[in-house]
Amino acid sequence: MNDFLVGVRLRATALTDDYRVGELELHVGDIVVVETLTPEPAVGEVRRAKREVPESKQDRAYRRVLRPATEAEAREYRDRRTREERAIVTCQRVARARGLRLKVVDVEMHTLARRATVYFSAEERVDFRELVRDLAHELHARVEMRQIGARDTTRVLDGIGPCGRQLCCSSHLRRFEPISVKMAKAQDMPLTDNRLLGNCGRLKCCLLYEFSTYEELRARLPRVNTPCQASCGGGGCMTGKVRSIRILKQSVVVGFPDGTEAEVPLDQLTWEGRPHVQAQLEQ
Repeated sequence: MNDFLVGVRLRATALTDDYRVGELELHVGDIVVVETLTPEPAVGEVRRAKREVPESKQDRAYRRVLRPATEAEAREYRDRRTREERAIVTCQRVARARGLRLKVVDVEMHTLARRATVYFSAEERVDFRELVRDLAHELHARVEMRQIGARDTTRVLDGIGPCGRQLCCSSHLRRFEPISVKMAKAQDMPLTDNRLLGNCGRLKCCLLYEFSTYEELRARLPRVNTPCQASCGGGGCMTGKVRSIRILKQSVVVGFPDGTEAEVPLDQLTWEGRPHVQAQLEQ
């Protein structure tokens, strides 16, 4: 019997996770009841269509979709999100009235208790003790304030990146890896270019995706200012110095004593008395 997965999102601002669905016929937009890490099941919305489990993931322990939600469960799920959206507006209004410089990003209303978690971002330290009392009165629930950073704020708010696709942090990234200026330098990107910054104002997460490939390709090339010999055909060589490198093209620009320059492929280059790296790789 074929095994199938669907993507289910438990909250409108949460990431979509895969669940085993068996033979249930489900479609995007359906409300379902799923297993959780706690004894209590949860209600969520199908966001990715039914598909077979990839062969490479057959042994993975996915949680299961238990059944379609009842009309009452589906209505409660949608009503809760409506209350959360209203609570965001309420929290922002109360915070503004108290003169607090913070941005309410999301509010999570917990179904099993009269409790609300308010997610907010702020550029400086905020004393929200009085705010919590005001919000508890407004929301008729025990309120927990939780500050999140710029990247988590952008993940919750979602958006479209410069590539034209949904932001990686909102669609599939499970955790944020450290992104450094070194990664931009390795990919020959100008450090003053604002295009290096994502919607969050931080260095783009996608700088990490090709960093290892650039590092591997760069390791095959000589460093700038390295003395080298370039093959010029007919068995002759010209001595020069590396002026710049072309990582993706696997070539370098060599400057010669007469002031001229030429782009030389890696397989026509030797340096520091060693054969070029391509010959080493073929051994």
